[in-house]
Amino acid sequence: MALISLEDLDGLDDEQLDDDITDNPEPMDEDERLLAHWQAVASTHQVSVPQEMTGPIQEMTRNNQQREPLPFTPISCHEKMGEVLYEERVYPAGHWASVTSGEDLYEQSISMAFMKLMRFICKENSAGRYLGMTVPVVSHVHMMEDGNTFEKDVQTSIFLPAEFQNNPPQPSDPDITIVHREPIRIVARPFFGTTTEETVGRQISQLWEIVGVTDNLRRDDYMVAVYENPGVPHRRNEIWFIRRNL
Repeated sequence: MALISLEDLDGLDDEQLDDDITDNPEPMDEDERLLAHWQAVASTHQVSVPQEMTGPIQEMTRNNQQREPLPFTPISCHEKMGEVLYEERVYPAGHWASVTSGEDLYEQSISMAFMKLMRFICKENSAGRYLGMTVPVVSHVHMMEDGNTFEKDVQTSIFLPAEFQNNPPQPSDPDITIVHREPIRIVARPFFGTTTEETVGRQISQLWEIVGVTDNLRRDDYMVAVYENPGVPHRRNEIWFIRRNL
């Protein structure tokens, strides 16, 4: 069973916490109440939250309003009858914290990776401090030779906050790597709801139908950008196609 993902670990309030612990007759302190809430959320996603995540959960909850957006340069926006079909953007070069995971399911892989990245953000780093959160969280999907099936290994990454771009803190977890990526030009289409292999695969097919056949977009790699936690109805995500050249 996979662990709960980073996107699950914010957006709660006292009323939600009280709802989650009404069946527990034992008095609970704040840390226990937070953990109980996210264990309840996790059960709906068929994932589990270990006891040692109490500290990172509390840290992320305390700082859940302080999110730094990933910077980009807009290139174009394509609309039809007021609906955004897709946008083109260029994201700058910079340092990312990345984890590659290869579980049985795509959603399990990103959940395992998110948990590691969350601990890195929450003080398990050479700076010994909370680093701050950027959005979106981006997962890099590689396709098998048939062009339709995801490879098991999925790389999930967060862009380091501006404060740490020139001198990135090093992770305590050897599974996390700090990588420098060159600028990337992407075609982005929004979608809403869950991010499973099925839903992501469907979004890939739909965007190909919109943009048509072109050699300038890669077919072997895609990215999935997640902006909000699963408690948000119709939460916002994007599928990213990667242009071969800027």
